[in-house]
Amino acid sequence: MRTGIATVCLSGTLKEKMHACAIAGFDGIEIFEQDLVTSPLSPEDVRKMAADLGLTLDLYQPFRDFDSVPEELLAANLRRAEAKFRLMSRLGMDTILVCSNVATAVIDDDDLRAAQLFRLAELAGNHGVKVAYEALAWGKYVNDYEHAHAIVETVDHPNLGTCLDSFHILSRDWDTAPIEQFNPAKIFFVQVADAPKLSMDVLSWSRHYRVFPGEGQFELSKFMGHVVRAGYAGPVSLEVFNDVFRQSDVERTAVDAMRSLIWLEEQSAKWLDAADAPLTGSEEAGASRPAGRRRYPMELATLPQVAEPAGFNFAEVKAADTAGLEKVLGQLGFEFNGRHRTKDVQLWTMGHARVIINEQSSAARESAPDPAAQVTGPAIAAVGFDVDSPVIAAARARQLKAPAVPRKSQANEEIFQGFAAPDSTEIFLCQGSPDGTAAWTHEFGEGLEVPSGGTGAVIDHVNLAQPWQHFDEAVLFYTSALALEPQPYAEVPSPTGLVRSQVMLTADRAVRLVLNLAPVIQQDGADAGPGSGTGHRRTYQEHIAFAVDDLVATARAARDRGLDFLRIPANYYEDLDARFGLDPTFLATLQELNLLYDRDADGEFLHFYTATVGTVFFEMVERRGGYDGYGAPNAPVRHAVQYDHLHGPK
Repeated sequence: MRTGIATVCLSGTLKEKMHACAIAGFDGIEIFEQDLVTSPLSPEDVRKMAADLGLTLDLYQPFRDFDSVPEELLAANLRRAEAKFRLMSRLGMDTILVCSNVATAVIDDDDLRAAQLFRLAELAGNHGVKVAYEALAWGKYVNDYEHAHAIVETVDHPNLGTCLDSFHILSRDWDTAPIEQFNPAKIFFVQVADAPKLSMDVLSWSRHYRVFPGEGQFELSKFMGHVVRAGYAGPVSLEVFNDVFRQSDVERTAVDAMRSLIWLEEQSAKWLDAADAPLTGSEEAGASRPAGRRRYPMELATLPQVAEPAGFNFAEVKAADTAGLEKVLGQLGFEFNGRHRTKDVQLWTMGHARVIINEQSSAARESAPDPAAQVTGPAIAAVGFDVDSPVIAAARARQLKAPAVPRKSQANEEIFQGFAAPDSTEIFLCQGSPDGTAAWTHEFGEGLEVPSGGTGAVIDHVNLAQPWQHFDEAVLFYTSALALEPQPYAEVPSPTGLVRSQVMLTADRAVRLVLNLAPVIQQDGADAGPGSGTGHRRTYQEHIAFAVDDLVATARAARDRGLDFLRIPANYYEDLDARFGLDPTFLATLQELNLLYDRDADGEFLHFYTATVGTVFFEMVERRGGYDGYGAPNAPVRHAVQYDHLHGPK
């Protein structure tokens, strides 16, 4: 699949954008007119730079408001078009995007539109230019891609074709199956964009909230499957208008964009495999399909296939001063299992829940990137996942542009495959074991690979804060690299604004990763990529949650060890009683131990929080029955109490 991206997707100057696209590995680019108009580079300079960078110049865009106009306005439009065709000749480009009219259209007549587009195609042909006509979702008279294609077919000119843009099609919920019936020679260009499902006018939705494939909720693999089945073999190019992307680091955004196309290519191949599979006995009698995916002019590459993680292997917290962490973990009931024989790290365990405390300073840390170099207090640095094949899973992540984070190992030490997530958290892939043991723990002492008895504790979920610039990037990253499934996001009130919370999980819920987009006021605003060492997301709190069999007993024991619980206000328990009508004795126990409670049709959820150490706090949970949530009604209480604890009078 030939990949492309419109320069409008990225921040910076045209020169910076072109260099970023080349670094990310794109085959070609669309030149957005404003980027060229505002550039000091001449068209000849741009043409040479593209050739030097190995980029093709695939599309000049946009040419607006051409059709459905009176004759006197058409003449002006043709003069304007000819000037652009001459410019394109200097650039060495042969395709221009012409949008359906949204502003100056005054005549609703398809015959007139066809006649006017024929004149445009004739003029374009004289300059060696092809015209790709696109139906904008808010076009005055042409807003349906099938309508636009029908006009193109009526014109029947070799220099006029159609541009299929996934946003304009899917935002209007148009059926994409008819694309398969299009003459592929008349599909001149394909643009893709994803988007969250929003209730707003489509123009504002398009201009501000498009995202890269895999970061929204559109059925892009189905759209692309129909495009491939139609026989299209040209570029698949990103056209994403997004306020955040155009404020973010250009190279990083370009890499995220390329990752999204790699993911889309794989997902489209899977859709075609399913669509081209033989019919089952339950399907219509007498019908048939070819066995396996057919061959199409566009070849779709796939990635190394991996299963979703089987569970958490460990969580790592980094701190220059580890005393506070050691105290809290001990009070929670974790056992200290010693220091690593060659590294400045500690191991603490409770059942199958493992926490590594990294004692190394930022300057001496043995692995890169350094996710918390600017943090003075503890911060979550890494998460380990159990996978079937760490080598294959790491190879997949590398193909998805994930930067590697090698871990130095000496003789008889586990070799971890690792890479950096968008928020700089290090992700390590560990060889899973059916009984939940971990062979690497013997590096801290013999016999530690077998969990101690007495508790079935496990890591229930890990909550990571995301910088505002890269929240969507993180969702795509964990979806594509770790096969986690994003759930519908929620917004949680806090004293400093709404916190957007996105749960990523495996089908069996063995891995639950919660990504939080904190209000900007709670972040330091630095924009740094993996390896930068700026600690750009560490001003907002994160936590690790552990599931236990008996939370009340765990809480009592922790209280007896002197644990500083997050203190829950009495008003909460009055409200809890009003909502659930709990047994008075049980309610009193909850209040006595600062426990929070939730219940739904499937079960119950009990949990409590520790005070924050650095930017990290811990949560202990107990799931009863089939409860599958995270105590969402309690989140505003937690945020408010933490805010008071951190900012109130001491």
